[in-house]
Amino acid sequence: MLPNVMDYRRRARKRLPRLAFDYLEGGAEDGIAMARNASAYAELEFRPDVLVDVSECRLETQVLGAASAMPAIVGPTGLNGLFWPEADIHLARAAHEAGLPFVLSTASTSLLEAVRAATSGELWLQLYVQRDRRIAEHLMDRAWRNGYTVLFLTVDVPVHGNRDHDKRNGFKLPLRPSRRLLLDLASHPGWCWRMLRHGGPQLKNLAVSANARENITEQAAVLSRQMDLALTWEDLAWLRRAWRGRIVVKGIQGLADARRAQACGMDGIVLSNHGGRQLESAPCPLEILPEVAASLGRSLEILVDGGVRRGSDIAKAAALGARAVLLGRAPLYGLAARGPVGVREVLSILRAELETTLRLLGRCRVEALDAGAVRWRRTPP
Repeated sequence: MLPNVMDYRRRARKRLPRLAFDYLEGGAEDGIAMARNASAYAELEFRPDVLVDVSECRLETQVLGAASAMPAIVGPTGLNGLFWPEADIHLARAAHEAGLPFVLSTASTSLLEAVRAATSGELWLQLYVQRDRRIAEHLMDRAWRNGYTVLFLTVDVPVHGNRDHDKRNGFKLPLRPSRRLLLDLASHPGWCWRMLRHGGPQLKNLAVSANARENITEQAAVLSRQMDLALTWEDLAWLRRAWRGRIVVKGIQGLADARRAQACGMDGIVLSNHGGRQLESAPCPLEILPEVAASLGRSLEILVDGGVRRGSDIAKAAALGARAVLLGRAPLYGLAARGPVGVREVLSILRAELETTLRLLGRCRVEALDAGAVRWRRTPP
């Protein structure tokens, strides 16, 4: 086991071809939003209480009606087969072994039925809505019949963000050979062998529900060019009719939209700028969390993502009012660096760091974390 999450990132960078690592790591445009997601956690300092009995430390909590071993969820990430074969299955298994829910992306490279067959833990579905809404309805029906209980509607991707790194690398599905790409692949024979042995990643769930062929070009077209650009708040009534479980709106970036989600009867929200991958200079989720939690925290479950690399980051988000954080890149670093065992190790590291943080803070339960446990380093404007 490596010492921390960022060590797995460094190893993942060595093991993945550049186009794959840049797809995993890169943000929109100049990476400002992505960098601010991480730096915001560094701007918070703890306010520990000492001489407190912390001999017993409880990390367990409830998130959207489900038990979770700590205030964290393995969140939805797409095209994970680019990093390891059957990636979504391995991520789900590792999450459930750690006692955490797992959210499967619409852009997953494993069938939702296969993920369900591989594990009996808590499974949730992330949804992109295409112009032909029958695709979303079919996907939701499949998920519900297979025991997925919570729906995460992602609302911050009407179009793909401007990602310079993908343009530089010629990252477009299907991959088109170039001298630069071939040299890159030749320097990563282990990755190439896995791809040749198991086949390149395909958007399998989307293919089934869209009745697309086993052709990554056609699948990618369904995901991108056919996104429903006309989706509005009024359409949440359609979603409520189509989905019988809890619904969470993912991609909220301000208090006004958080209130709209509450008014529409949503069960929760995720404060998120899509990991800094969509709109450059978008609001930092951690920075808007206190205002949203103060206004709506008792009437809506508030989750947050972006920039979590330490167990202490989870503690900071919980102290500011988040019910849980979504883990995106961190488990993928583990997967790309060491395969399935790497995911388990990353989740174990985060849990151990969180427990140590709570004890050093003098808070022996997650529920004891509140705004009094942290303060901003910088002077507010």
